[in-house]
Amino acid sequence: MFEAKFQTFDDPTGSAACAPRVAGLRTALARRGLTGFVVPHADRHQSEYLPPSEERLAWLTGFTGSAGTAIVLINKAALFVDGRYTLQAHEQADTALFEIVHLAETPPNQWLERTLKKGDTLGFDPWLHTVEGAEKLTRACANAGATSVPIEPNPIDALWQDRPAASLGAVTLHNIRFSGEAAETKLSTIRPEIAKLNADALVVSDPHAVAWTFNIRGADVSHTPLPLAFAIIPRDRRPSLFIDARKLSNDVRHRLEALADLSAPDDFSTALSALGAAGKTIRLDQATAADALARIVTGSGGKIAKGPDPIALLKAIKNSVEIEGARAAHRRDGAAMVRFLAWFDREAPRGKLTEISVVEALESFRRETNLLRDVSFPTIAGAGPDGAIVHYRVTRKTNRAITRGDLFLIDSGGQYQDGTTDITRTVIVGKPTAEMRDRFTRVLKGHIAIATAVFPDGTSGAQLDSLARQSLWQAGIDFDHGTGHGVGSYLSVHEGPARISKLGSAPLKRGMILSNEPGYYKAGAFGIRIENLVLVVEAPKVPGAEKPLHAFETLTLAPIDRRLIQRSLLAAAEIAWLDAYHAWVRKTLAPLVDRPTKNWLNAATRPLGRRRSSGK
Repeated sequence: MFEAKFQTFDDPTGSAACAPRVAGLRTALARRGLTGFVVPHADRHQSEYLPPSEERLAWLTGFTGSAGTAIVLINKAALFVDGRYTLQAHEQADTALFEIVHLAETPPNQWLERTLKKGDTLGFDPWLHTVEGAEKLTRACANAGATSVPIEPNPIDALWQDRPAASLGAVTLHNIRFSGEAAETKLSTIRPEIAKLNADALVVSDPHAVAWTFNIRGADVSHTPLPLAFAIIPRDRRPSLFIDARKLSNDVRHRLEALADLSAPDDFSTALSALGAAGKTIRLDQATAADALARIVTGSGGKIAKGPDPIALLKAIKNSVEIEGARAAHRRDGAAMVRFLAWFDREAPRGKLTEISVVEALESFRRETNLLRDVSFPTIAGAGPDGAIVHYRVTRKTNRAITRGDLFLIDSGGQYQDGTTDITRTVIVGKPTAEMRDRFTRVLKGHIAIATAVFPDGTSGAQLDSLARQSLWQAGIDFDHGTGHGVGSYLSVHEGPARISKLGSAPLKRGMILSNEPGYYKAGAFGIRIENLVLVVEAPKVPGAEKPLHAFETLTLAPIDRRLIQRSLLAAAEIAWLDAYHAWVRKTLAPLVDRPTKNWLNAATRPLGRRRSSGK
């Protein structure tokens, strides 16, 4: 009945193949006189999501998460992951080869300091580490009496015999009816920002920033419409765009040539070196600029100015066209999601669904909008204990049947030209336990606390993060990931600089779109997450307020499973929020769905506590 077009379910790696790969790497290191080598999940742009040709960490370790680092020494190795991936890492990587380390508890640099010996030499690829990251490696090695050495080319590339070819995804123009602002206007906004930084030029190393600036999209990375490219924007001359010409149609090339000088990617280092030789000061993005770029600039006589790329903030604050596009995308996506939830509620109790069949169904409902360009990430669909794996990705090997009594967590999103969506719902098949209802309600309380927050201008995500955790903390529990991340406009589902997390230092500004997704995960049993996207807007006026106040407008439209709510744990204001949210969902989506789905929607969004009449 359903099939997936944008997702596959093959196991992408196998830990059985990793032992000879690790052995091969160690042999290559020994030939170079190295004690060890660092393998981050990164490409030359420090991207989160990588094209297949850049998945060195997965090739070496079997771990396929979107964040992690391996350190391979001659006599031991470790794989460092955050709380989203601890369970996944243990399942995918060979723990006889790799010690799995929680990087928040033991950062890689700390591990190096206590593991390296005096005289050891640690290699790293300077294209896969930021300037700050390379500096931390150098300090850690020095503290252990060891040294760090930049290594080119990457030794893994010579070992990876069946490495996929570099991506050549076609570049398309992002129409102004979706972007809301011409590329020429964006460039005229960026140049004064470069001058404020006392720099002569800005290196744009983040492909998201390249795409936003030049109003282009690409197909080099799965599920994120990115063209992998670099740009240099001088403060007083035409920019240069370094992109493979094979990605450009004649029309796209003509449009880009009106904006910038086009060059091949291999010319990028030469152009950067020329700026350095002219004594220029070059701004490098501290988040995405490779250490290799700093070495090129300083090695040719130039100066570097490290700091945030000013484009990141400009991109994160959506304009009015992008905001209206996001609202439209969420209405469309919400209708598809409600059709899916109604279908799931009907089919799951029959005991014939699996995680894969559910992923295929949801993608199909989204494709029926006829406007879906891709999913925004591989759907996370975890039944029972699989739901406790925060970034679980179902494969044909792990595919689990959905049975009565299961909590089912589904985290998914769509890429539409007018907006990017991301939503998580946790639903029950059959009857929930008292523990499930308690945990779900505590997660819901945290979700509502974020949704209803009012905060002054200048507030960071770190200052809001604890609001989502209060009810969980009261029960002695927590979740090991951030509460929210920024979201792009037909770009990455994970966008900086703002986030709601303990590490979220960037102030939240009106026009930013973020996720609101607290959760709870009981290993081996179930997972719970409730996620909506929210827009930072002006808060209602407060008499006597001395600062501008912000609030969140919820964008996502889909019912929250009332069967999992323990009403006695909710305050009256929380019940009022949920009822108002459900009334808005019902009013907005009912005209967009068929009658059977509408009937299901009416029942799923009843005010909390109202009982269904007999026979209905």
